[in-house]
Amino acid sequence: MEHVWISIVRTVVSFFILMIVSLWMGRRVNSKNTHHNFAIAVIIGSFISNMGFDYNLSFFPMLVAFISLIVIYFLLSIISTKSRRFRLWLSGQPTVVIENGKLLDENMKKIMYTIDDLNQQLREQGIFNIFEVEFALVEVSGKLSIMKKKDYQNVIQKDINPSNPSKKLTLPIELIMDRIPVEKNFNTQYSWKWLEEELKKRNLKMTDIQYAVISSNGSLFIDLFDDKIKR
Repeated sequence: MEHVWISIVRTVVSFFILMIVSLWMGRRVNSKNTHHNFAIAVIIGSFISNMGFDYNLSFFPMLVAFISLIVIYFLLSIISTKSRRFRLWLSGQPTVVIENGKLLDENMKKIMYTIDDLNQQLREQGIFNIFEVEFALVEVSGKLSIMKKKDYQNVIQKDINPSNPSKKLTLPIELIMDRIPVEKNFNTQYSWKWLEEELKKRNLKMTDIQYAVISSNGSLFIDLFDDKIKR
């Protein structure tokens, strides 16, 4: 009978610890959208089950190990917010599987992604004809993100009177991220010199910019660190 009461107490304590950790860590773990988030979610579940039900294991050493795990995750999160290179290594990056309406077989082989996987995820998004897709990317979470060809996109108010109906769609091109230029994305059209001129027009410096990207319609979007928004 004593073991029963010990298990009940440990389970209640473990439950409240899990609730506190879940509220503190927020949506990052709950979404499981990256490899390390998925791993930490599985490990947390194992810790909590052992802390609650396995009375052969001492509770406090398990609690110390659990807290150490959370501290490590917290430190990795801080580093990833300050270093994009580390963030890409830790979380991975999406893989393009369709570009300009064509399948990229080599990219699909690298991530062991088959035509059947592609067709299934397209159908889940209501697309039964692959020729409707202009771009498709497999996200780190395994979900498929798509951009339809113009002829198959939903009509919006702007489409009624388009400014340039013949303009070709492209994938967004990231130029600056966390004040650091993404050098591999610069080309003859969007060069470093061109970007400097655009920043001068807006009276901006590199250190002001959190994110700068060329959108799929060719326009430049810039987000500043200081948005001057009162929260």
